[in-house]
Amino acid sequence: MYSICYFNAIYQATGGAPGMGMLAWIAGGFASIVAALTFAEVAVLIPRTGGMVAYLGEVYNEKVGFLAGWMQIVIFYPAFLAGYGVKIGTELGEYLGMQYTLPIAMIVIITLVALNTLGSKTAGGIQVVSTICKLIPLLLLMIFGFIFGSGNNPVFTPVVAEGKNVAAAFGSTLLAVLFAFEGWTNVGAIAGEMKNPGRDLPRAIVGGVSIIMAVYLIINIAYLWVIPADQLMNLESPASAVAMKIFGPTGGLLIKIGIIISVLGAANGFLMSGSRVAYLLASQNTLPVSRRLSSLNKNQVPANSIILVGFLACLYSLSGRFDMLTDLAVFSCWIFYTLTFACVMKLRRAKPDLPRKYKVPLYPVVPILAIISGLYVIVSQLFLSGSFTRMLSIGSIVITLLGLPVYILSKKYYAART
Repeated sequence: MYSICYFNAIYQATGGAPGMGMLAWIAGGFASIVAALTFAEVAVLIPRTGGMVAYLGEVYNEKVGFLAGWMQIVIFYPAFLAGYGVKIGTELGEYLGMQYTLPIAMIVIITLVALNTLGSKTAGGIQVVSTICKLIPLLLLMIFGFIFGSGNNPVFTPVVAEGKNVAAAFGSTLLAVLFAFEGWTNVGAIAGEMKNPGRDLPRAIVGGVSIIMAVYLIINIAYLWVIPADQLMNLESPASAVAMKIFGPTGGLLIKIGIIISVLGAANGFLMSGSRVAYLLASQNTLPVSRRLSSLNKNQVPANSIILVGFLACLYSLSGRFDMLTDLAVFSCWIFYTLTFACVMKLRRAKPDLPRKYKVPLYPVVPILAIISGLYVIVSQLFLSGSFTRMLSIGSIVITLLGLPVYILSKKYYAART
């Protein structure tokens, strides 16, 4: 479903040429495989709550771990939540009027905040419903796109439009597709349920990511079977346009409803995860008003942390740009992913005799490829994707580094009170 959201952004980056978009899905799948294989060794070796906050805090120092959590609280999760709110606003705005895009986005965010404060069961129920609604539109568009599409549109050529910089286009499209594979960060939890993670985890990672990559490639080809890339790039809602062309107005509307519910579920997932990171850092007394942020309401959820992430998302939604918000989030997180990949090599040198239930295969080749992938994402956004993207990326780094004085002052304040 993430490919549905990113479709026009991908082909805007290529100038309406399909080839680079298809290559980006393959490259994104490969980058995610080596990233997950590498990330898993750290996750299995340090099986603590908090994810990167715990991993980076133990391998480097507590400040680096805090910055990973700070980035997730103030950029990653709110930006994605805002982006999905804007996406829903755009979808509904086609019927209600585009001037209502931002009000709808904020209503979506505020509603999700309210529902999440009612308890984990309510939030979990939203996820179940949205998962079902995610699969139905994907399957229908994949199957009927090939049946009713003309198949006369180019799929793999040209790679980029004339006058487009290939390196810049690749960096932009890669960033746009990487989030579709984001689930690989949960590999530590998967490994804990395996009897033989050393043997089974690589199979699960390679097989799982390969299946996801194949699905996204097929759905992309199905879209191009119906509408050419140079038209898709100009559409606010490519999935809806494809559905309308295949099923007509009524069928297209039903597909759009399924897409909206799916996006709503994705937004809900980010609010749930982001608020838990805020709760974790607050429980360590590393945030301002930590006592309030780490408190649980009568429904046993961190309501104040949920409100914090929702408030930041409302601020970000004022930009009204889904692709900008999600690119900002992915760039910010891949800085810390890359640091986590480097943890594998650092731990191998510092603690070579430590028992490891899982070791990354083909060491050190796979970790090096993961680090190179991460560095390419960072470098492409800072130097290859234009001045606006560069300033946005620098801004995210500055916001992340502002976490240092927050950490230092919060620690001093709470240390003085104990």
